[in-house]
Amino acid sequence: MSERIPALQALRAFEVAARYGSFTRAAQELALTQGAVSHHIKTLESLYDCALFQRRGPRLTLTEPGRLLAQELKVGFKIIENACGLLRKDRSGIRLKAPSTLTVRWLLKALDQYREQAPHSRVQLSSVWMDIDRVDFYSEPFEAAILLADGRFAAEVDSLRLFDEWLVPVCSPDHCAASARALSELDPSQLLHPSPDRRDWRRWLTRLGALQLAIDRGQVFDTLDQGMSAAQQGAGVAVADLLLAQVELEGGRLVTPFPQAVATGEGYYLTWLRSSPQARQVRALGEFLLKSAPQLPQQGIDYLYD
Repeated sequence: MSERIPALQALRAFEVAARYGSFTRAAQELALTQGAVSHHIKTLESLYDCALFQRRGPRLTLTEPGRLLAQELKVGFKIIENACGLLRKDRSGIRLKAPSTLTVRWLLKALDQYREQAPHSRVQLSSVWMDIDRVDFYSEPFEAAILLADGRFAAEVDSLRLFDEWLVPVCSPDHCAASARALSELDPSQLLHPSPDRRDWRRWLTRLGALQLAIDRGQVFDTLDQGMSAAQQGAGVAVADLLLAQVELEGGRLVTPFPQAVATGEGYYLTWLRSSPQARQVRALGEFLLKSAPQLPQQGIDYLYD
């Protein structure tokens, strides 16, 4: 006789509690009482004669046995979800997660074109602010995600590189006319930072060998889109993604006061679980998006690799 397996409800209660680090949030997600979740956890701990959580007041942290069990259950429940998904009538729908700036400046239009070409394939887009792009396919409700990343993903994740990230300073034409002509003359208070850690200006200046320009001043924003919008309004000089600022650059609403574009080594990747029932549909979407990806300008920009 095979070794006894705990009740699925107990394992599910533990997996959700481990994910949130909270019995209360697990109870809310599973429509149970907190006491019921606690009872399930105690049942598992009694069965395996080990503690799964360390309890320090209201805070829960996983023990090493708890971490190992949670890690495997996370994968196991995703496999069950995928298996059940094979029986659903609608298997053509794709829930897609994408960064907000990419969505506004390219993806929405590309998806409209995709729907015209493949009207029976449904893509439900969630535009999400992510300071650092990430997705957890085992706990988030997405079949696919577009992430700005270096291409190193987990072994079970497939990916398709759509286009590279190139950073370049941008500002309004009026600001450019009144601003410094040389990088060394640029006032640090004029810098617009599209992320709280100011990483984009740091990367660009490092490649240009100009880190003597202080980056601890200037306005800080949460997104690339906010930084570019502020630059367009004449608030200063922002670092932008060259391809995502292309419409404004071609229309003359933004200009490049220092036309050196730096490749960061990262790019926008469409990612999905290899085992997903929608894997074939996601790859088809990716191949279309790859053909629709913006192209680098051929003139006026000096391309530098990081």
